Amino acid sequence: MTGTSSYSEIESFNGDASNYDELMARYAPLVKRIAYHMMGRLPSTVQLDDMVQAGMIGLFEALKGYDMSRGASFETYARIRIRGAMIDEVRRGDWTPRSVYRKSRQLSEAIREVEEREGRDAKDSEIAALLDIDMQEYSSLVKEAAGCQLLSYEDITSTGGNTDESSAAHLQGPYQELQERDFKSGLADKIASLPERERLIMALYYDEEFNLREIGEILGVSEGRVCQIHGQALARLRARMSEWNDDNNG
Repeated sequence: MTGTSSYSEIESFNGDASNYDELMARYAPLVKRIAYHMMGRLPSTVQLDDMVQAGMIGLFEALKGYDMSRGASFETYARIRIRGAMIDEVRRGDWTPRSVYRKSRQLSEAIREVEEREGRDAKDSEIAALLDIDMQEYSSLVKEAAGCQLLSYEDITSTGGNTDESSAAHLQGPYQELQERDFKSGLADKIASLPERERLIMALYYDEEFNLREIGEILGVSEGRVCQIHGQALARLRARMSEWNDDNNG
């Protein structure tokens, strides 16, 4: 990234106002880039300015909390804190109607049921048949579900209703770190098991940070089709991670 700060600059921040202004200004483009990227997954009622403002708060927290001894680069750490602050802003606003969350859960449950029954990836037509809707309704449902996802991989399990948030909040130390490592390992396995096109879109969107329009151009399909595939990938991941949770918590 242009203008990346050295470790010494970050380490010497220590609340100094002049360093604060310089580093906040230097990393502001990163905040805006992450905000624009996230907007493609959010309802139209979410305001870009709100996301940028929340992201700047996350950047400030990153500057205060960065510890170079942990091994991660500052930009990697800052991205996590910036995204987290934006996720918190979305949660506080809760712009998505409850009916959409309910439909999203129903979609993941249907995918899980079909895949357990068939022992393979669930097809669009099979999921729609189980939900007793036509393919046009199914397409709309998947797009709606994509819009209500909570933006981070970790939320795939919590939105599936299979985690105990109250007890998870009390986990501390090595046990918490072990659970997080297990979760990330399990999630990586489930992502790798996605159908090829869904896996590719996930990689382009989350790892390469292309937006939906750019991915459509790469794959030669419409932005709407990319949105649908992305939504179905998230729903499939939620279904498979809920199964992973059952296996690991049972």
